[in-house]
Amino acid sequence: MGNKIKAAKEKVERSKEYSLEEAIRIVKEASYTKFDEAVDLALNLGIDPKKSDQMVRGSVSLPHGIGKKVRVLVFAKGEKEKEAVDAGADIVGAEDLVEKISKGWLDFDKTVATPDMMGLVGKLGKILGPRGLMPNPKLGTVTFDIARAVKEIKAGKVEYKAEKAGIVHVPIGKVSFDNQKLLDNAKAVLDSIVKAKPATSKGKYLKKISISSTMGPGVRIDIASLGKGV
Repeated sequence: MGNKIKAAKEKVERSKEYSLEEAIRIVKEASYTKFDEAVDLALNLGIDPKKSDQMVRGSVSLPHGIGKKVRVLVFAKGEKEKEAVDAGADIVGAEDLVEKISKGWLDFDKTVATPDMMGLVGKLGKILGPRGLMPNPKLGTVTFDIARAVKEIKAGKVEYKAEKAGIVHVPIGKVSFDNQKLLDNAKAVLDSIVKAKPATSKGKYLKKISISSTMGPGVRIDIASLGKGV
């Protein structure tokens, strides 16, 4: 494995910045594992996440999804429960799910809730919040339009949030994706994050961008090559 890691790293010039297209090609070529690695974008933003008016958080629908089956849990009752099931939700319920989750069950990837359920769901804040699983109206996961929310998540909608150092990590697919699909997904993420720039953020917004696979080396991207919109 040591030789494989070395060979992968040798494909990347550490001091060089690549175009997005080149970076994607290198990430795919440098992959050496037997499993289908995830591909992620990492962006270092010119923000101060400690200030509430500079927090960057949002969601974006990737044109080609992330290549992973997403288990969606929905908190809903009555007609909305049926709507969730019809839309393809994996788990649907109310008090029963709150009790189950409070006992440690977390076999799901995303959550959606109708607004009237948030009083109940709020009891799970300490469990769901730290794991990024709490439904949020700003991300479209607290809504009465349950069918749309579930379908968007199933189709490849991903969420992102700036960490303490102003860094955002977003999955854009798998190594097995062809170059164009990864490129399309990466551009969708970049467009969304640029649009999410806080009005109070001064100076350079996109400071560093890199792309990597789960086990592969990071490849730095030349921000200037991305165009005027960035």
